[in-house]
Amino acid sequence: MELDIVALSRLQFALTALYHFLFVPLTLGLSILVAIMETVYVMTGRPIWRQMTKFWGVLFGINFAIGVSTGIVMEFQFGMNWSYYSHYVGDIFGAPLAIEGLMAFFLEATFVGLFFFGWDRMSRVGHLMVTWLMALGTNFSALWILIANGWMQNPVGSVFNPETMRMEVASFYDVLMNPVAQAKFVHTVSAGYVCGAIFVLGVSAWYVLKGRHLELAKRSMTVAASFGLAASLSVVVLGDESGYLTSEHQKMKMAAIEAMWETEPPPASFTIIGFPDQAARETHYAVHIPWVMGLIGTRSLDTPIMGINELTQRAEGFIRNGVVAYDALQKIRALPRGSAIPADLRKTFEDNGKDLGYALLLKRYVDDPRQATPEQILKAANDTVPMVAPVFWLFRIMVACGLVFIPLTAVFFVQSARRRLEGPRWLLWLAVLAIPLPWIAIEAGWMVAELGRQPWVIEGVLPTALGVSSLGARTVLMTIIGFTALYLVLIVIEMKLMLRAIRKGPEPDDDPEVALVPAALAPAE
Repeated sequence: MELDIVALSRLQFALTALYHFLFVPLTLGLSILVAIMETVYVMTGRPIWRQMTKFWGVLFGINFAIGVSTGIVMEFQFGMNWSYYSHYVGDIFGAPLAIEGLMAFFLEATFVGLFFFGWDRMSRVGHLMVTWLMALGTNFSALWILIANGWMQNPVGSVFNPETMRMEVASFYDVLMNPVAQAKFVHTVSAGYVCGAIFVLGVSAWYVLKGRHLELAKRSMTVAASFGLAASLSVVVLGDESGYLTSEHQKMKMAAIEAMWETEPPPASFTIIGFPDQAARETHYAVHIPWVMGLIGTRSLDTPIMGINELTQRAEGFIRNGVVAYDALQKIRALPRGSAIPADLRKTFEDNGKDLGYALLLKRYVDDPRQATPEQILKAANDTVPMVAPVFWLFRIMVACGLVFIPLTAVFFVQSARRRLEGPRWLLWLAVLAIPLPWIAIEAGWMVAELGRQPWVIEGVLPTALGVSSLGARTVLMTIIGFTALYLVLIVIEMKLMLRAIRKGPEPDDDPEVALVPAALAPAE
């Protein structure tokens, strides 16, 4: 990939987004797990559950602090590196982004503060309410950013205004209820729950292996296994919904995920493994499972899934329609200020305006899309195909990791029910070694979502190459180097703080209410 301003801006956003997303899933998962643990504490009065809540709450707090600070950088990039994108869609994209900021910095951060400093200043029930509000605030923060991202994947509830040359909101309700956004939210959040559960399970298994903090570890493993099993199963179900919507709204992404070059007759098969060759437009040594992709992608046995070659041909038609819309738009812009748009000109634009973004793909080859040659139109149509091999393999890495979590949490769930969490040791080590897998799966899934929709920054509306700011490549390169160095320092600090807290273990219980209860009357463990 040529290191121009577009490539560098994409690289910078990718690095900061992937780094930020190291913290988001654990924050989502731990927030709910901590709330569950405190609920048990309030219901039973057993001090061990208060100790557990505080211990895992400390790890949540470390992760939350660095996650928020890295998220700020991402939002500034929209104005710094992607200024035309911000101008073009700011009326739509800005609203959920602003609400997400309010959720993160006011609602969420306020309750995080009350959680840490309100233990001895609030009643048990009052503090429990704060903890659940903290967890809900964390999840609602994710909701709004995923509504914004979901709109980029499926830009519903919006129209292009030829007079202002910007996208505008037609229905904010449709933006909020965007099926792609809602599917992304529940899938992402459930993946975060798996991440939190596997983290708690792995750390607790390490304590059992070392013979330390066994009361806390065994109870934490029980909660993590139960919660993790439910979350792992939900990821599969919600992932199926996400796949169906991708097939419906982002057909090229679905074809790239499957490296499906030709249209598959129904019911389409699923490719377990293969080696996509984008130059030859074929997949070598592919191994298929019959019917599976048809069921996932269309939920039927009689609907074909379009292949890359057919979708490329269809894109040529969209580009030609887009050129008609572009011509009408230029004529509208040439009208004297304040004059009415002729009815026939407006109708021409309205009939073809939905494909205007495809005409903008020609800007890579010619300044005026109306002057494009058939060869340039064909090149622009081929540009609608993303990098197939990375999308293909990243998707399979995500699925492979996801399939590990179900049996792992199920085994520990059974072990918990049988009260045999002390062993076998190989199983405990397996839980410890599984700690990185949720992050690998989540990062891979995020890359599939973003790489799979290229060359669009907004699907079918605005090409990525047109969304960047007018900056020098050297300027962006220097900021990439600076951010990379800063983030390396932050990740070292994060890891040191997390490992120090884990090695130290939980603090001795200091609940004044429990301390006043005579030992003979204290709740049984």
